[in-house]
Amino acid sequence: MQIRDLTSANIGAATSLWVRAGLTRQWNPPELDLQRALDGGTSTVLGAFDNDRLIGTVMVGHDGHRGWVYYLAVDESQRGTGLGRQLMSTAEDWLRKHGAVKVQLMVRSTNEAVLGFYEHLGYENADVQVRSKRLT
Repeated sequence: MQIRDLTSANIGAATSLWVRAGLTRQWNPPELDLQRALDGGTSTVLGAFDNDRLIGTVMVGHDGHRGWVYYLAVDESQRGTGLGRQLMSTAEDWLRKHGAVKVQLMVRSTNEAVLGFYEHLGYENADVQVRSKRLT
Protein backbone atom coordinates (compact mmCIF):
# COMPACT_ATOMS: atom_id res chain seq x y z
CA MET A 1 0.00 0.00 0.00
CA GLN A 2 1.27 3.45 -0.94
CA ILE A 3 -0.07 6.92 -0.07
CA ARG A 4 0.60 9.63 -2.64
CA ASP A 5 -0.91 12.79 -4.12
CA LEU A 6 -3.77 12.17 -6.51
CA THR A 7 -3.73 13.58 -10.03
CA SER A 8 -6.52 14.56 -12.38
CA ALA A 9 -6.38 11.01 -13.73
CA ASN A 10 -7.70 9.76 -10.35
CA ILE A 11 -10.79 11.98 -10.22
CA GLY A 12 -13.20 9.26 -11.36
CA ALA A 13 -11.94 6.68 -8.88
CA ALA A 14 -11.88 9.18 -6.01
CA THR A 15 -15.37 10.54 -6.59
CA SER A 16 -16.71 7.01 -6.95
CA LEU A 17 -15.19 6.16 -3.57
CA TRP A 18 -16.71 9.30 -2.05
CA VAL A 19 -20.15 8.42 -3.39
CA ARG A 20 -19.90 4.89 -1.95
CA ALA A 21 -18.78 6.35 1.39
CA GLY A 22 -21.76 8.73 1.49
CA LEU A 23 -19.63 11.89 1.45
CA THR A 24 -21.16 13.66 -1.53
CA ARG A 25 -24.18 15.91 -1.89
CA GLN A 26 -25.99 16.50 -5.18
CA TRP A 27 -25.59 20.28 -5.00
CA ASN A 28 -21.80 20.06 -4.59
CA PRO A 29 -20.00 18.37 -7.51
CA PRO A 30 -17.12 16.44 -5.91
CA GLU A 31 -15.12 16.48 -9.15
CA LEU A 32 -14.86 20.26 -8.86
CA ASP A 33 -13.81 20.09 -5.19
CA LEU A 34 -11.09 17.61 -6.06
CA GLN A 35 -9.78 19.58 -9.04
CA ARG A 36 -9.73 22.81 -6.98
CA ALA A 37 -7.67 21.08 -4.30
CA LEU A 38 -5.24 19.74 -6.89
CA ASP A 39 -4.92 23.14 -8.57
CA GLY A 40 -4.47 25.09 -5.32
CA GLY A 41 -1.09 25.99 -3.91
CA THR A 42 -2.15 25.23 -0.35
CA SER A 43 -4.02 21.95 -0.79
CA THR A 44 -3.91 18.45 -2.20
CA VAL A 45 -5.77 15.17 -2.11
CA LEU A 46 -3.85 12.16 -0.86
CA GLY A 47 -4.75 8.70 -2.04
CA ALA A 48 -3.99 5.27 -0.65
CA PHE A 49 -3.34 2.74 -3.38
CA ASP A 50 -3.23 -1.04 -3.23
CA ASN A 51 -1.27 -1.68 -6.41
CA ASP A 52 -3.19 0.63 -8.78
CA ARG A 53 -6.54 0.45 -6.95
CA LEU A 54 -7.55 3.54 -4.97
CA ILE A 55 -8.68 2.37 -1.52
CA GLY A 56 -8.68 5.60 0.49
CA THR A 57 -8.48 9.38 0.24
CA VAL A 58 -8.09 12.48 2.33
CA MET A 59 -8.26 16.08 1.10
CA VAL A 60 -5.99 18.44 3.02
CA GLY A 61 -5.31 22.16 2.88
CA HIS A 62 -4.47 25.18 5.00
CA ASP A 63 -5.01 28.92 5.26
CA GLY A 64 -1.54 29.65 6.63
CA HIS A 65 -2.52 28.88 10.23
CA ARG A 66 -5.30 26.30 10.36
CA GLY A 67 -5.25 23.07 8.46
CA TRP A 68 -8.44 21.49 7.23
CA VAL A 69 -9.26 17.88 6.40
CA TYR A 70 -12.09 16.83 4.08
CA TYR A 71 -13.19 13.73 2.19
CA LEU A 72 -11.55 11.13 4.40
CA ALA A 73 -12.84 7.96 2.78
CA VAL A 74 -11.81 4.34 3.10
CA ASP A 75 -13.07 1.61 0.79
CA GLU A 76 -15.52 -0.61 2.64
CA SER A 77 -13.25 -3.64 2.15
CA GLN A 78 -10.44 -1.82 4.00
CA ARG A 79 -12.37 -0.45 6.98
CA GLY A 80 -11.05 -1.55 10.34
CA THR A 81 -7.52 -2.09 9.00
CA GLY A 82 -6.04 1.16 10.30
CA LEU A 83 -6.05 2.81 6.89
CA GLY A 84 -8.20 5.74 8.06
CA ARG A 85 -5.78 6.38 10.92
CA GLN A 86 -2.83 6.16 8.52
CA LEU A 87 -4.45 8.63 6.09
CA MET A 88 -5.13 11.07 8.92
CA SER A 89 -1.55 10.77 10.15
CA THR A 90 -0.25 11.45 6.64
CA ALA A 91 -2.59 14.45 6.32
CA GLU A 92 -1.36 15.83 9.66
CA ASP A 93 2.26 15.37 8.54
CA TRP A 94 1.47 17.21 5.29
CA LEU A 95 -0.02 20.10 7.29
CA ARG A 96 2.97 20.30 9.65
CA LYS A 97 5.32 20.36 6.66
CA HIS A 98 3.30 23.28 5.23
CA GLY A 99 3.35 25.31 8.46
CA ALA A 100 -0.13 24.71 9.87
CA VAL A 101 -0.25 24.83 13.68
CA LYS A 102 -3.61 23.14 14.15
CA VAL A 103 -6.00 21.00 12.18
CA GLN A 104 -9.76 21.14 12.00
CA LEU A 105 -12.44 19.10 10.34
CA MET A 106 -16.18 19.08 10.08
CA VAL A 107 -18.45 16.11 10.70
CA ARG A 108 -22.02 16.20 9.47
CA SER A 109 -24.45 16.02 12.36
CA THR A 110 -25.99 12.90 10.80
CA ASN A 111 -22.63 11.05 10.83
CA GLU A 112 -22.39 10.20 14.52
CA ALA A 113 -20.66 6.88 13.85
CA VAL A 114 -17.41 8.61 12.85
CA LEU A 115 -17.15 10.76 15.97
CA GLY A 116 -15.58 7.94 17.99
CA PHE A 117 -12.94 7.46 15.31
CA TYR A 118 -11.89 11.11 15.50
CA GLU A 119 -12.03 11.16 19.32
CA HIS A 120 -9.72 8.13 19.36
CA LEU A 121 -7.27 10.16 17.24
CA GLY A 122 -7.35 13.03 19.76
CA TYR A 123 -9.82 15.34 18.03
CA GLU A 124 -12.09 17.29 20.37
CA ASN A 125 -15.36 19.13 19.96
CA ALA A 126 -14.30 22.74 19.35
CA ASP A 127 -17.66 24.03 20.60
CA VAL A 128 -18.23 26.20 17.52
CA GLN A 129 -20.89 26.30 14.88
CA VAL A 130 -20.06 26.35 11.20
CA ARG A 131 -22.15 28.78 9.19
CA SER A 132 -22.24 28.72 5.43
CA LYS A 133 -23.62 30.66 2.53
CA ARG A 134 -23.64 29.60 -1.13
CA LEU A 135 -21.89 32.13 -3.36
CA THR A 136 -22.77 30.47 -6.66
